[in-house]
Amino acid sequence: MPGRRKTTMDIRELLLHLRAKPSDRAVQRATGMHRQTVRHYRDWAQAHDLLAEPLPPLAELAQLVQATLAEKAPPQNTSSVAPYRELVRQLRREGVEMTAIKARLAEQGFQGSYSAVRRFVHTLEPSPPPEVMVRVERKAGQEAQVDFGYAGLLLDPATGQLRRAWAFVMTLSWSRHMYVEFVFDQTVATWLLCHRHAFEFFGGVPDEVVLDNLRAAILQANVDDPLVQQAYRECAEHYGFLITPCRPATPQHKGKVENGVRYLKRNFLAGRQPTTHTQANQDVRIWCNTTAGLRLHGTTKEQPLVRFQEVERTKLKPLPETPYDLAIWAEVTVAHDGHVTFDNSYYSVPPTQVAGTRLRVRGGARSVALYDLNHQWVTTHDRASQAGQRLTHPEHLPPEKVQGLLLDREHCRAAAHDIGPATGQIVGNLLDDPVLNRLRTAGRLLKLRESYGDQRLEAACVKALHYDEPVYTTVKRILAGNLETVPTSVAPMTLQPARTFVRTASELLDHLFRGTAWT
Repeated sequence: MPGRRKTTMDIRELLLHLRAKPSDRAVQRATGMHRQTVRHYRDWAQAHDLLAEPLPPLAELAQLVQATLAEKAPPQNTSSVAPYRELVRQLRREGVEMTAIKARLAEQGFQGSYSAVRRFVHTLEPSPPPEVMVRVERKAGQEAQVDFGYAGLLLDPATGQLRRAWAFVMTLSWSRHMYVEFVFDQTVATWLLCHRHAFEFFGGVPDEVVLDNLRAAILQANVDDPLVQQAYRECAEHYGFLITPCRPATPQHKGKVENGVRYLKRNFLAGRQPTTHTQANQDVRIWCNTTAGLRLHGTTKEQPLVRFQEVERTKLKPLPETPYDLAIWAEVTVAHDGHVTFDNSYYSVPPTQVAGTRLRVRGGARSVALYDLNHQWVTTHDRASQAGQRLTHPEHLPPEKVQGLLLDREHCRAAAHDIGPATGQIVGNLLDDPVLNRLRTAGRLLKLRESYGDQRLEAACVKALHYDEPVYTTVKRILAGNLETVPTSVAPMTLQPARTFVRTASELLDHLFRGTAWT
């Protein structure tokens, strides 16, 4: 009791000493109070009949003490900043920090310390009382909370280099059973894949998932109408859970997983030497089912794994028959070559989608689908197997470009042999030229079948081989002159002069005779 302000209970205890010991010295020895203080309280007690009559109830005694025994407040030292009170108030209203306030006061002659300024400002702006927190408990299977936490450096198995890593943590709110996975990024693809792995680890899906407003899930945080990432919306629909974003800047709304992340850092990660990403995930899976799962939880006073196995496992929704086909949504622009770029690969679009058109792309694990901004389907491709791959549907090409773009040697040889042996021989001769690339010429020869048919083309090739003229121009002139049916025993054919060159001989050589320059 000595040295501090007396509470009602202290005074009640002192009254009991005064009633039992008539000597002030005896009360001094029992309580440690000064004898003059003991005398002061004895006089007060006698004045209010508190030594003879029964003691009043504690509430009445408190009122009596408040009304008749107001203790003197301890003396207060006057702050050296007090003369500048109004200036300090004005500066704080303007948002000036305390270090700058001290500098302004020094200009006015103030010689005190920064600590004095800080204490004085705190007396002007007392801290608000702490907000009352309400702990919210959920039913088994009702809720899971998810979050990312920085996990330090891990070895990348692909490169052998240390990389910054994060821990994806999902905690079931009722049992507090945890799933942890280490990753190297926080992309949409990683976020969705971790959800799939967590649900498979638990063997079921909770009714709702509480999360922070991270970009992989929430495009725009809003209390009433948050904008959810389209791929995450699809994932939620596939597994049947509700997305429950926290209010912005209120991480305490997912305090169970926040505590789980802290526990992971203090227990599993603390003092751990960097290992490979693969090894860390194997080790943490065991840790979730042993150290973390079998600990006595500070709030539930039970083991999370036992609560999960005995109760919560059966309360989760069953997993769907097939896992979610990881899909990423993005907006892309049609380029001048009629392709869009997605995930470093290129996909063609129909000619109706002109350059500059904005489209939405849904990139799944096996396919890539394109939609217009009104969600109307445009086209679908198989997903590229490697970066830089260009996937083009022939029907997306201009008709006059299709044959040239799709032309290849194997196709030409196969098509020529389908027409006939003579055609196959001429096309083979063209493709086997050791100096010139005659692939386009072979393609033009094969295209003659569209105008004259396979039978006439084969006959024209037979005729060209007979006259030892196995070239495209000869075959074309035979067909143009209907000469493929002329018997070979007849006099030599009269063919039209070749027009291989754009200019005639007279145009090329006339300047030699006229002495003028050729243009």
